[in-house]
Amino acid sequence: MKKIVIGGQIDKDEVFALVEKYADGKFTAEVKSDLDAAMAIKSGQADFYLGACNTGGGGALAMALALLGRENCETVSMPGKVMEDEEIRQSVRNGKKAFGFTAQHKEIVVPILMDELGKLGE
Repeated sequence: MKKIVIGGQIDKDEVFALVEKYADGKFTAEVKSDLDAAMAIKSGQADFYLGACNTGGGGALAMALALLGRENCETVSMPGKVMEDEEIRQSVRNGKKAFGFTAQHKEIVVPILMDELGKLGE
């Protein structure tokens, strides 16, 4: 079973609830500090990182960017702009491991991410 860690600066409990809602028995989830969440990905203790903040990239992904590198991270929403569904899905298929978004868009992007992450390895 794949593991998702929830980092970011805000709404961690709400993001966790959404991840649990859409996990479909394929994922476990855990809320961690940003540093611990990014380290869990880097060390192989977790598979994916989701984080929310007010900008979608700053506080949501700062530690993941620093520890995992830009090539493993994707900002899927920012104020006033959400990636198209297919772009989000493609970022998953392209091997991104950490996803940042604005807290205001969590109900939009988490279901898409969870659906696409759930297709990996099928």
